[in-house]
Amino acid sequence: MNTNYILIVLGEPYSIFSEVIGKYFSKKQKFKKKIIIIGNENLLTKQLKKLKYNFPINKILSYKDAKKNKINLIDIKFKHNKIFDKISSKSNEYITNCFKKSLQIINSNKGKFILINGPVSKKTFLKKKYSGITEYLSEKTYSRNEVMLIYNHKLSVSPITTHVPIKKVAGSINKQKIRSNVVALSDFYKTILKKQIRIAVLGLNPHCETTDKFSEEEKIIYPTIKYLKNAGIKIFGPFSTDTFFIKKNIDKYDLVIGMYHDQVLTPMKTIFNFNAINITVGLPFIRISPDHGPNTEMMGKNLSDPSSFIYAMNFADNI
Repeated sequence: MNTNYILIVLGEPYSIFSEVIGKYFSKKQKFKKKIIIIGNENLLTKQLKKLKYNFPINKILSYKDAKKNKINLIDIKFKHNKIFDKISSKSNEYITNCFKKSLQIINSNKGKFILINGPVSKKTFLKKKYSGITEYLSEKTYSRNEVMLIYNHKLSVSPITTHVPIKKVAGSINKQKIRSNVVALSDFYKTILKKQIRIAVLGLNPHCETTDKFSEEEKIIYPTIKYLKNAGIKIFGPFSTDTFFIKKNIDKYDLVIGMYHDQVLTPMKTIFNFNAINITVGLPFIRISPDHGPNTEMMGKNLSDPSSFIYAMNFADNI
């Protein structure tokens, strides 16, 4: 994949994202790829000024006009009265148009773009129609096997089910889902990161045991691991979660597959804090999201940690 551009969708206009990118772009403006921000120029400029960050913005109409080592921006209309405000559904059309414009650009020249999106509010923007931006972009791109990868070069994790209520997790796990996710992730590492990896798989039940007649470990997880191992993938497990995330274990593996969201994201964030990024595998392009939400409590206070966006940009620029 020969990517030449990084598209940055600003996402929710009332969040910490303007502060995060302000901290980054005010210090760094030399890149291997061309940078294009997609969002409202007027609001972004006001927010950056309020936060005391300054870098030149090169306003363009087409991605073809983007200049290297410039912070290029394609303007998306957004009516606003305040520089920082409460999140509301008034931003929904604007956010939709930002994503729509980015996908139009990507579709016009496939293979040239990496997409980084700022945070959005699941409550006001997604409105329970989608469980996350991963699923939102999957539908918009007619993708059928999107996979969430929380990535750090030392250790990454991926849940088989994403934003699914706990009571529905067991019924959402099956052999085909585990197989397709693992194959997609293995291919991503091989083709994009040029790396052969060792994969650990966690069980669903405490200690990988259950008193029920049906054991997910025995009937679903272990047979799938055996199948994938026979297919040439270096995969091991199932392991009990309560003791897995200790140093002597995680040093042996590159990727940990969990059965549900918090089973793997909680230890991942505890270990790496914001030095990790959310990559969606299985889309027609590489999509990356910094590992933080809108965080409105810290909005406009200049106290936000830009580590995850820095990690995202470094990953995207060097891929």
